[in-house]
Amino acid sequence: MQKETLITIAERTGFSISTISRVLNGKAQKYRIAAKTVDLITQEARKCNYQPNLTAQSLRTRRTHTIGLVVPSIDNPFFANIANVIIHEARLYRYTVILIDSMESERDEREGIESLMSRNIDGIIVVPCGTDPQMLESVSNQTPIVLIDRYFPDTTLPYVSTDNYLGSYNATRMLLEMGHRRINCIQGPPASITTIERVRGYRAALASFGIGDSERVSGTDFSIQNGYVETKLALAQPEPPTAIFALSNTILLGAIKAIEEAGMKIPTDLSILSFDNYTYLDFLSPAITRVNQPIEEMGILAVKMLLQIMKSKETGRAQILLPPSIIVRDSVRPLHSR
Repeated sequence: MQKETLITIAERTGFSISTISRVLNGKAQKYRIAAKTVDLITQEARKCNYQPNLTAQSLRTRRTHTIGLVVPSIDNPFFANIANVIIHEARLYRYTVILIDSMESERDEREGIESLMSRNIDGIIVVPCGTDPQMLESVSNQTPIVLIDRYFPDTTLPYVSTDNYLGSYNATRMLLEMGHRRINCIQGPPASITTIERVRGYRAALASFGIGDSERVSGTDFSIQNGYVETKLALAQPEPPTAIFALSNTILLGAIKAIEEAGMKIPTDLSILSFDNYTYLDFLSPAITRVNQPIEEMGILAVKMLLQIMKSKETGRAQILLPPSIIVRDSVRPLHSR
């Protein structure tokens, strides 16, 4: 079957190739093309199922209308949720998203970004997994980049993230105000800025109650296994915790399994609180109290920030931290009520 082109449509309709191109690219009004002509051309394009040659268009415009998205673990519901929001928002502006999973590896992240750049993508949104911004700052000189969720403390790269410190501080304060003093904090990757800020908020809350020397921080990654192992170890201590603060929902799930295996009940025997919000947490028994990150706002802002940089062709400077909130459910109980 012959592939439909602007030339074949021109042969059948009698209009020039430039007129057809302007109509199909949405520029009819700009060039004052008659409404009747627009109708005839669009009807013919639909009838023959015309598909534009994107490669040819990108050569002319130097744009591919594609955005790269790099996340550290697509099987983590948090990053899957971020990807969903970004893909949906980008589609509103007629951009296609190419998704790369760096698997929490700096090498895979670098290779993924090199692969995206070889495809001449127009911009990149990335959840960085390393601690050095140098590589991404170098890439941003050629291709617009916006960081989301994770960022670097000392960088000119634009980013949008949750105020992790504030969310963790408020959550820990809530546990302290309920009488808890032995609060185990199970963290993610220690070098990740989200972990650093959440642990910093936890420690600051303890210090505000004058018990900064009683911190209990452990863990190595945002995995179910990490939550399970660290909770097992915590419950085996001579003075086990009265509350656990899981710094992600995946950590939370592992912690819940360990608590159930110990024959303990939440919150009767142990209170638990999580960072991150998902609807399914309301369907657990009991429903989980958690820190809610504004994921939808983060994803929308990241796309809009990237499009602005691509349009202005200037390096973006916006660095935004969005305030989280606490969703109170049934997994936390005042210590004195036991």
